[in-house]
Amino acid sequence: MINDTATAVPALAALAHADRLEAWRLLVTAGPDGLPSGEIARRLDIAPTRMSFHLAALERSGLACRRRAGREIRYAADYDAMRALLGFLTRDCCAGHPEICAGIALPACPPPQDTEPAE
Repeated sequence: MINDTATAVPALAALAHADRLEAWRLLVTAGPDGLPSGEIARRLDIAPTRMSFHLAALERSGLACRRRAGREIRYAADYDAMRALLGFLTRDCCAGHPEICAGIALPACPPPQDTEPAE
């Protein structure tokens, strides 16, 4: 879990690359089911081998996780790790006045949108 400098620095370093940051932002919006690695590469217009390298870095940092689903590898954002990183970054926020940092907290994920047309 990301809760100290030793675990926060690798997570921040992973996000300090444009391709990884865009991939992570895409994973955050994809929700807990995540996306197949090939779909991530396609959406971001990045070569699949290069995308695999970046997704592996996000996984090593603790900000993403992967699972096999049949023949594909799906990656998903680790929301607990994201909250922990933001918590670590703001733990000592605002000299004892947490109301200053109140807007930084992550909102709850919205429920999935219904993609079927209503009858």
